[in-house]
Amino acid sequence: MISPFAEEVKSFFMSLQNDICTAVERTDGKAKFQEDAWSREGGGGGRTRVLQDGEIIDKGGVNWSGVHGELPDNIQKALGLESKFFFATGVSIVMHTVNPNVPIIHMNVRYFETRKSKDSSEIEDAWFGGGIDLTPHYVIDEDTKWFHEQLKTACDQHNLDYYPTHKKWADDYFFIKHRKETRGVGGIFFDRLKANSVISLEDLFAYVKTVGETFAPTYTKLMSKNSELTYGESELEWQKIRRGRYVEFNLVYDKGTKFGLDTDGRIESILMSLPRMAGWPYDYKPEPNSREAYTLEKLKKGIDWV
Repeated sequence: MISPFAEEVKSFFMSLQNDICTAVERTDGKAKFQEDAWSREGGGGGRTRVLQDGEIIDKGGVNWSGVHGELPDNIQKALGLESKFFFATGVSIVMHTVNPNVPIIHMNVRYFETRKSKDSSEIEDAWFGGGIDLTPHYVIDEDTKWFHEQLKTACDQHNLDYYPTHKKWADDYFFIKHRKETRGVGGIFFDRLKANSVISLEDLFAYVKTVGETFAPTYTKLMSKNSELTYGESELEWQKIRRGRYVEFNLVYDKGTKFGLDTDGRIESILMSLPRMAGWPYDYKPEPNSREAYTLEKLKKGIDWV
């Protein structure tokens, strides 16, 4: 049993998955998503949708899940929750591209609640989390600025503090500590946004809806913009290196990956975010004044893109 509010959120996320898949397929123009519907032994399930061998997208996933049951004791303790009876739903997206001139993108929007008892629909605790961030293989200032402008516009519809606060949160979260570089050019990130005396759960849901609906028009434009630029073996080698950094972050630091593994989630869905091909050449150093060197210069926290 879940709360009526959770049912509303779950329904929106399922529709959002459909809308994004339609937009990505239309823009790619070649490949179609394949769906695996799955069930979780502890309760709930999801729809994993993966597109491969596209004209623009090499491998992309748009996942929806809605799972419930009892939290493991270690997670309940880590989250500081009184109840272990939980429901979690969300949409998670990662797109890896064919052309190195087209960026990787990630989005996640999610809702989590606990209930007072197993058979109760009364919410004890609840919050939203999510965000969108961009990982270009090659940083293009014009595209990065436009991307951040789209996110700022989405945030400003709800709270003028959201963009600067959640932009900094993304810079801090999507940081590969052992490399001392950001995963990409950031975006927005937020977690455990709860209702208070000023903001209701419905207000937060409206914000998350806007973030989710910003994805398709923003990324489909970026998909198309540079997809016909030429590239060669050196650009493909660099693409593998940048994908490798993506793998490092997701396996070492990503909280969603850890939550999925700790709650016995479906492993193919959890690791959907990883590229098919990546590379780790030993002690790689880009040529001075190259596009690769410029990209590394931009993988820093605190750059004001707007």
